[in-house]
Amino acid sequence: MKKLPIGRQEFSELINEKCIYVDKTEYIFNLLNQKYFFLSRPRRFGKSLLLNTIKEIFLGNKQLFNGLWIYDKIDWKKHPVIKISFSKIDYKTLGLGKAIDDMLLDIAAENNIHLKKPSYALKFEELIGKLSEKGKVVILIDEYDKPIIDYLDDVEKAKENRDILKNFYSIIKDADKFIRFLFITG
Repeated sequence: MKKLPIGRQEFSELINEKCIYVDKTEYIFNLLNQKYFFLSRPRRFGKSLLLNTIKEIFLGNKQLFNGLWIYDKIDWKKHPVIKISFSKIDYKTLGLGKAIDDMLLDIAAENNIHLKKPSYALKFEELIGKLSEKGKVVILIDEYDKPIIDYLDDVEKAKENRDILKNFYSIIKDADKFIRFLFITG
């Protein structure tokens, strides 16, 4: 009997551990030829699992999809992926700007890229540009508004984080020519 995937958000883990997975890849397929998406749903609605499934598709991990609808429907071309989850960075201790900066340095290191720009926004722009040398970039952002929501009782901190995120997200517009796909959830 297959296991229930309670609390799991990694698609590869669900498949490799033979958990129950409701195949939504036909719906994902319908998104793939478009470019920009925003999905807002309450917590525990499967947004993180959806992003991880999309990540595995764009990384070209065809073997994970054996037996699923999408398996023989796409070319499985590998794309560089930037996956950001604002629930997994330490912005409460470090401050949001520093936490974003550190996260971008980690993503760059995973891709053997050395970032030289001084600020998190310029590092994001540089990361997108350097990754685009390998192909158009896929950007997946989970819980885009968590650094604001967590400070609703501290209006000044919420505004400060909003301004930092606004600066960070503004890079995406100017990087359009390098972007293959963008999906933001919150």
